[in-house]
Amino acid sequence: MAGRAPAAGKRKRPRTVLATGVFDILHPGHLYYLAEARKLGDRLVVVVARDETAMRLKRQPVVPEHLRLEMVCGLKPVDEAVLGDRDDFYRVVETIKPDIIAIGHDQRHDPEKIRSELEKRGLKAEVVRLPCLKHDLMATRRIIERILEAFGRPPASEQALEELDE
Repeated sequence: MAGRAPAAGKRKRPRTVLATGVFDILHPGHLYYLAEARKLGDRLVVVVARDETAMRLKRQPVVPEHLRLEMVCGLKPVDEAVLGDRDDFYRVVETIKPDIIAIGHDQRHDPEKIRSELEKRGLKAEVVRLPCLKHDLMATRRIIERILEAFGRPPASEQALEELDE
């Protein structure tokens, strides 16, 4: 017996992709990351890190969270953007229920740890690390270094610059 076709008007649930980041000083690398993440599904939801999360994991953001959220919301690949949870990243994942979690090529997230935590919580999402853009990404650290040089200030140490990188 052949399978039945879906009833007219019944549509399959769109594939939701979740992407995360600080998005402090928006640059071409961010846009590339979000455009590539969007290609993985029908809908892209972006979680923008809270100020205190960014400080805990990286540094004090230059741009406050409410403005970073507004900027990310205005980007073409983004269907929705939300602020992250202050204490538990996976609470947002539980709410959004993505089909795919896209990790940027340079993000320090461990895909295996994410998969393990998803499994513990009964969440099902594919975890995908995206490829690197083949040219200078204009990473946040490089932008800050150029700004410092433009104003005649010595560039920060390489270690400090790496901490700024997104």
